[in-house]
Amino acid sequence: MDWAFNNLAESLLILGILLLVIEVAVLGFSTFVLFFVGCAAVITAALLYLGIVPDTMLAAMLSTGILTALLAVLLWKPLKSMQTQVDNTKAKGDLVGHSFVLVEDVAPELTPIYRYSGIDWKLIATEHLVSGTKVQVVEADVGKFHIKAS
Repeated sequence: MDWAFNNLAESLLILGILLLVIEVAVLGFSTFVLFFVGCAAVITAALLYLGIVPDTMLAAMLSTGILTALLAVLLWKPLKSMQTQVDNTKAKGDLVGHSFVLVEDVAPELTPIYRYSGIDWKLIATEHLVSGTKVQVVEADVGKFHIKAS
């Protein structure tokens, strides 16, 4: 423990990096608390190393606390807005693009079952498709294939 107090700048740098890694890798940047404290610890370590902040535990803790509050005030809104930007495009799975020939008629009011890969899929179409038509899956939901003529 004496090493940590005797090498305060290095200890704060290691602690700051560890907090940043935990925030990003483990928590997925979902809470900003560890991010602010980790950044403040790294900045305080740099200030200690440069001699701007006295090499005492009290000064290091005070500097870390003030920098944490300052970073939280400055970065809260930009980071929060960054989190709210969500991409709502659907992921294209392996089932989309699958082609097959209809055995039964399909229409908006008629949704027969098609067995594929050991699963019964309900066929959904926006237009009337007669049996024998080659169709392609354009969207796959849970238990449903949305199809169109190909």
